[in-house]
Amino acid sequence: MLNLVEIRRQLHQIPEIGLQEFKTQSFLLKIIHEIIDGKDYIELKTWRTGILVYLHGQAPVKTIGWRTDIDALPVEEKTGLSFASTNGCMHACGHDIHMTVALGLLEKIALNQPNENMLFLFQPAEENEAGGKLMYDEDAFGEWKPDEFYGLHVRPDLKVGDIATNNHTLFAGTCEIELTFKGKSGHAAFPHEANDALVAAAYYITQVQTIVSRNTDPLGSAVVTFGEMHAGTTNNIIAETAYVHGTIRALTLDVLEFTKKRVIEIAEGIGKSFNVELDLKIIQGGYLPVENNPQLADELMDFFEKLPDVNLINIDPAMTGEDFGYLLSKISGVMFWLGIDSPAALHSNQMNPNEGALKFAVENISKFLEMKGGTEH
Repeated sequence: MLNLVEIRRQLHQIPEIGLQEFKTQSFLLKIIHEIIDGKDYIELKTWRTGILVYLHGQAPVKTIGWRTDIDALPVEEKTGLSFASTNGCMHACGHDIHMTVALGLLEKIALNQPNENMLFLFQPAEENEAGGKLMYDEDAFGEWKPDEFYGLHVRPDLKVGDIATNNHTLFAGTCEIELTFKGKSGHAAFPHEANDALVAAAYYITQVQTIVSRNTDPLGSAVVTFGEMHAGTTNNIIAETAYVHGTIRALTLDVLEFTKKRVIEIAEGIGKSFNVELDLKIIQGGYLPVENNPQLADELMDFFEKLPDVNLINIDPAMTGEDFGYLLSKISGVMFWLGIDSPAALHSNQMNPNEGALKFAVENISKFLEMKGGTEH
């Protein structure tokens, strides 16, 4: 039987950025080979740094999929843990927990051949390259494409024992904005001979806030945030260029597309007003809203509500993004939150999950997957 805590701690020490998860893949493959050894109804294949494990059912009607992400963030860890990462990256989003739970579930499900086909996906590049979209678009699933897909994401502000989801939108759709204003440099004492890109960028940052406050339906939640800005070289030189980098988030594709449209229109207006050139990129990627299938979500919630160890929460949507949304736009399924009771938030360099969530998750989620797969005991 797998030592879940030890596995999680080993994974925690080798975090890697998306599509560079070579050590992670090697570690996972070693454990997976041990789990499936001697079981002729299980096949395995890799896609770049990802892994697909397929259990052929005894009398399959459909394929049930479980997905975990395997990449990490470029965050310098500050937890002080004895098993902390030292390579400049960190599983600050809890993907080490996700992977460990997936391995524990695979171990339990693989004990007996299920009736239905089952796929376990270890997906790379959730954080930076929308690995789910890449895999789908490159037909990595082939004949193994699931009919139903399930997955989880850890949530620090929920307790161990909490499972939270809903039967509509769980996460927002997101995209990135990169915008450079190009003016004319000059001496600070002679502003009329220059064209200040920094001032144009400053006006832009304030104006785009009106998209949410004045253009968007108050019931059609959206967020426009710019977290990065670079301009100028010193105090007495007017900036020739100014660069801003931000994110748009919305709970529906319609609102996301409308917000993108207004971001572009305001940028073009500022460009004309200040006579500056624009270099604007909007990077959509595969980060669509995570929309749970209502019927499958109701089934999952009814199941967990009956388990004595689970505290099921019907939760509101969050503005976090997840590339599982792309897969759920192609394949019906459900994502849910798993409580890990960490005082530090997701993406924090001090995020520290309660490892008690591992045993809880494997014991209870495996019951759901056994029910879906018709596993005989």
